[in-house]
Amino acid sequence: MTPATQLLKKHRASFEVLSYEHDANAQSFGLEAVEKLALPAEQVFKTLVLETNAQQLIVAITPVTQQVNLKLLAKACGAKKVQMAAAQKVENSTGYILGGVSPLGQKKRLATYLHNSAQQFDTIYVSAGKRGLEIALAPSILLNLTSGHYADF
Repeated sequence: MTPATQLLKKHRASFEVLSYEHDANAQSFGLEAVEKLALPAEQVFKTLVLETNAQQLIVAITPVTQQVNLKLLAKACGAKKVQMAAAQKVENSTGYILGGVSPLGQKKRLATYLHNSAQQFDTIYVSAGKRGLEIALAPSILLNLTSGHYADF
């Protein structure tokens, strides 16, 4: 059980946990999940924590096959600029370690943005809060529990 799965159970949300043996040498945790669980890459999303020019942390949930367009994300969240947050800030604010950051069950509620492409799927996959664990759920459940918004970035 992780804070992410506990939150889903508390809200009686429909979800499924998938697990795989994490390889400590994996270069990309999201692509490792795609490969080991034989999932469609466009439905597997990574959770990134970024910092705005006003030192506000935000969460961007984007397909593992894409890079975040920082200018578009800044525009979506109303900031002048965003950049990847330092690892220690990520771990302190979310309670998760890098490579296992879930958008759900974070210690602090951060503004959350889900890539527009998630709208085309009934089910997407995000980290369950531990390397080697993924959650399958509807994008609407994810947005509801994070108070998130769709955005193009």
